[in-house]
Amino acid sequence: MTIAFGAPGIAPTFAAGDKDLVATALGASRVWLTIGGGVLNEVFWPNTGRPQVRDLGFIVTGSGFWSEVKRNANYSVATPRPDVPLPTIVHHHDRFRLTLRVVCDPLRDAVVVEHLLEDLSSSGDPELALHVLVAPHLGGSGHDNDAWVVNGVLHGSKGAESLAVVAEPGFIGTSAGYVGASDGWQDVAQHGRPEWSFDEARHGNVALTGTCAGHSGSIALAFASTADGAHSLAVAALAEGFAALADEFEAGWARWADALPFGTADDASTRLARTSAMVLHVHEDATFPGAIVASLATPWGMAHDDPGGYHLVWPRDCAQAGLALAAIGQQRDAVHVVHFLAATQSLDGHWPQNFTPDGTAYWTGLQLDETALPVLLAVRLHELGLPDASLPIVRTMVRRACGYLAANGPYSDEDRWEETAGANPFTLAVTISALAGAASHGLLDADEAEYALSLADWWNSRVEAMVYVEGTALDGTHGTAGHYVRVVPAGQEAATARIVLANRGGEEIDAANLVGLEFLALVRQGLRSATDPRVVDTVRIVDALLRQNLVVDGRLIGPLYHRYPQDGYGEHEDGSPFDGTGIGRLWPLLAGERGIYELDAGGDATPYLQAMLACASSGGLLPEQVWDAEPIADRRLFPGRPSGSAMPLVWAHAEFL
Repeated sequence: MTIAFGAPGIAPTFAAGDKDLVATALGASRVWLTIGGGVLNEVFWPNTGRPQVRDLGFIVTGSGFWSEVKRNANYSVATPRPDVPLPTIVHHHDRFRLTLRVVCDPLRDAVVVEHLLEDLSSSGDPELALHVLVAPHLGGSGHDNDAWVVNGVLHGSKGAESLAVVAEPGFIGTSAGYVGASDGWQDVAQHGRPEWSFDEARHGNVALTGTCAGHSGSIALAFASTADGAHSLAVAALAEGFAALADEFEAGWARWADALPFGTADDASTRLARTSAMVLHVHEDATFPGAIVASLATPWGMAHDDPGGYHLVWPRDCAQAGLALAAIGQQRDAVHVVHFLAATQSLDGHWPQNFTPDGTAYWTGLQLDETALPVLLAVRLHELGLPDASLPIVRTMVRRACGYLAANGPYSDEDRWEETAGANPFTLAVTISALAGAASHGLLDADEAEYALSLADWWNSRVEAMVYVEGTALDGTHGTAGHYVRVVPAGQEAATARIVLANRGGEEIDAANLVGLEFLALVRQGLRSATDPRVVDTVRIVDALLRQNLVVDGRLIGPLYHRYPQDGYGEHEDGSPFDGTGIGRLWPLLAGERGIYELDAGGDATPYLQAMLACASSGGLLPEQVWDAEPIADRRLFPGRPSGSAMPLVWAHAEFL
C-alpha cells in the first residue's frame, strides 16, 4: 500500500459559479449534476443542498504535449431540445477532438459519461491517451476526504458518504493524491503524462486519477452510504449502457416538457422559456419535493470552500419560482412549493433567511419579504381554484405568517438584498399585499381578516411617509418633484437618514441618493398606478442612474440595471473575486422587473425581454450578474457574459417566465 505525499493538500475550493448546464433525471435518482468549463463540476447527492464533487474533468496527453480540456476552454455544448438537459460536449484542440455525453441514471444515484477521443494529428499519435481527474468534496467540503484505489476502481469517502468511479473498458493506470502536491494534474504537469501510482490519500483535500483504456468508453460516478454500495451502483449503471440510460432520461424529460404551454414555436424567446421551465424543475429536490434552491452553483466558488453557496432554499427565491410555475401552468409543482414552505415555517410564522432542503437553518437573518411571498403564492394558487391552497395546513401557514408580519412590520431587519434594516418599498409592497390578499381570499378568520385589511390599509397610506422624498438635489438634477428611495432605517426620515453601504468597507450614502428598482413592486402589487407621478419620476431617476446598455461586437445587450448606486456585491475592478467587498455588476432579473412595469404602464416590454435573452448563455442559462467593464480574458470576464457570481439563477429564470 503506497501512500501519497503532500498531506493534507492545499486549501480546497469549489468550481467557478458560471455553469454550462444543470441536470437531473426524472426518476428514482437523487443526483444533480452541473457542467462548467465543458466538464462535470459540482455534483449533488442525495439532495440539492449537498455537493459531493468539485469536478470530474479530463486531461489528454500525447507525443510532446498535454492539455487539460477545461483550461483549454474551446468547446461547445448541445442538447436534444431546450427543455431536455442531456448534453453532448465537444472539446476542440489542434491535436484531438474529445466528445463527451453525460447522463444522470434515472434509476440509480449515478452519472455516466460516454467519451470518444479522436486523434487529429497529421500522422497519428500512438501516445494519445485520456485521463480522468476526480476531486471529491464529500459532505459538502474538500477538507478531511479520503481517496483510495483498489482493483482499478477510484474510491472516495467521508463519514457515511462515499463515491466510486468505474470505467468501461477499465482504467489501465490509477492513483490517489493530495491536491497541489501529488494529484494527477501535478503529476502530468511535471512529467507530461501520469507516472505516479499511489494507493491512497487520507484526511485531506484529495484527488483521484484514472487513465482510460482506449479512446472510447464510459465512466460511471456513483454515490452511496458505503464504498461497496457506490461501487455496485457504478457497475450497474455501466451495465445498463449509456444508450439505454439516455433514452430513458430523454423520454422522461420529454413527457414533462410536452405539457408546457409554449406551443411549438422555435423563436429565441420560446426556447429560453422552455429552458427556464426546465431549470426551475431541475432545482426542485426529489427527497423534499417543493424545495427549490437558489442555484446549483457556488458564487466565486473557485476562491473558497463555503458549503452553503447558493444551493440553499431562500423562501423569497423559492416562492418566486412557485409563482412562475403557476404562471406557466405547472400548478402541481407550485402546490409542492407551498406545502414545502408550510412544513418549514417557524412556529412564530417566519422562515429562516435560508436553509438546507431538509429545513435546517443556515443563515438566520429576518426578512419580512420572505414571510410575505409564501403567503402571496398561497393566495395566487387559491385564486386559481386549487383546493390544496386552502387545506388546513396551508391556512395555518398563512395565519402564522400574517400574524408575524402584523407583529413585526413594517420595518424589516434586512431588505431583499439581505443588507440593510428599515423600511423599503419592495418589502412594504409584498407585506401589504400579503395581508390584504390573505384577508380577501378567506385564508384568515373573520376577525383576523378585518384587522389584516385595516393594517394593510394603514401601512399603504404611510408608504410615502416612510420611503419617499421631495425636492432633493437628486430631484433637481433630474427634473423630478420627488422619488422613492431604496431603504430608510426605522425611526429616521428619508430626507436626512444616512445608510451604511454593505460590501463597501463602511462607506455611507444619503438615503435620499440611494435608489433602486424596489419601488416597482408597488405597481406590480397593485398598490400604486404605473402612471402615478411619484412612480414615473422615480423611473426617470433609476433609468438615468442604474440603467446601462452594453454593445458587444455590434450587438446590443441591454437595457440592464444595477441594484443601486455604489453596490459592492461583485468582482473587484481587476476582476478578482468578491471577498466581502467589490463592485456590483448588472443584474438581468432587474431588466425583467423593469419590463413588467413597462407592461403595466402600457408600454413596449420587448426591449427588456430581449435584454434578458441577450444575457443567456449558449445553453440558455441566465446569470445572476453579467460583466459590465472591459474584458479580462484570463479571468473569463467579458462584457454581457456571466460574472463569477452564479449561473443559472433560479430567480432570474422565474422573472423571465
